[in-house]
Amino acid sequence: MKGLNVLAAFLGGAAVGAAVGILFAPEKGEDTRHKIAEILRKKGIRLSRNEMENLVDEIASEMKGEVTE
Repeated sequence: MKGLNVLAAFLGGAAVGAAVGILFAPEKGEDTRHKIAEILRKKGIRLSRNEMENLVDEIASEMKGEVTE
């Protein structure tokens, strides 16, 4: 069970790290969301469009908060 939690944490961290990297790339938002979705699919993570948009918004908000602090 602990190994599964570690794996889930690792995959989550990898996905968030990739998403943050893409968020800072100078591209249109739609292109960015598409790239994030593709990276997550390659990792075996399936999200609906709404879930993906929420994830991107959450990551962007957190990153903006860290930059201003």
